[in-house]
Amino acid sequence: MRDAFAETISRALDTDPRLALVLADISADRIQQAARRHPDRVINVGIREQLLIGVTGGLALAGMRPVAHSFPPFLVERAFEQIKLDLSHQDAGAVLVSWGGSYDIADNGRTHMAPGDVALMDTLPGWRIQVPGHPREAAELVSAALPGEDSVYLRLSAQSNAQARPVTPTLQVVRRGREAVVVAVGPTLDRVLAATASMDVTVLYASTVRPFDGAGLRAAVEFTGRADVVLVEPYLAGTSTHCVAEALLHVPHRVLALGVRRDVELRAYGEPADHDAAHGLDVTGIAAAVHTFTG
Repeated sequence: MRDAFAETISRALDTDPRLALVLADISADRIQQAARRHPDRVINVGIREQLLIGVTGGLALAGMRPVAHSFPPFLVERAFEQIKLDLSHQDAGAVLVSWGGSYDIADNGRTHMAPGDVALMDTLPGWRIQVPGHPREAAELVSAALPGEDSVYLRLSAQSNAQARPVTPTLQVVRRGREAVVVAVGPTLDRVLAATASMDVTVLYASTVRPFDGAGLRAAVEFTGRADVVLVEPYLAGTSTHCVAEALLHVPHRVLALGVRRDVELRAYGEPADHDAAHGLDVTGIAAAVHTFTG
């Protein structure tokens, strides 16, 4: 997905004079040729993440379409005050593109992990938040975000499903069943399908998580006949639980929220697969949790 982003933004810089890319050293090696062609619109501020967002806000207010890029803990967590004030408070539309997911680069330590990034961005109004599950989806979502005026957070990852799905703002029905509705976000879809292969559940896929497709969820619940919903998110568990509650406000329902656990911080860095297993986000963990939930 990181390479897909670099290729897409490099091509777009050649054709859209309003577009600007702001970096904080991360991925600068992948943008070298574009930077040579457009030195005035590829801006590397160095390892200064608050400045990264400040410059992005200034470019937006000057009529440019800025794209800011770094790892999630640097782009969102470290610079969150600037996102809140320099972008959201100013109604300055921009595209924020992170790469690294919750713990894709776990061997670099806790400084490079950010399972809470989507929950943080969810505190700000008006942001479109997208979590592609495949590099082709990432390229399509980047391309679609660039011409706009709105605020977009694109969360790219090293984890990927085996095949791309159509890019839509709605929940996509991947499988029909009657026991529960399972919502798989981004790169969790393949694991969800494997984990529930022998279960009679409806599986929905989401690459756009904000705004949340409440109508699509209600339709799936109506078809299923049971308002039992399982959320499988590749970030902080329960991040979208409030969206399910709002969508099913007038329907008695149950929700099981799977994601990065809130009750523990793993201090043995390991590999991403180790973290998936520890948080119950591998096939075995998802299968056990859904099986227990559906009874």
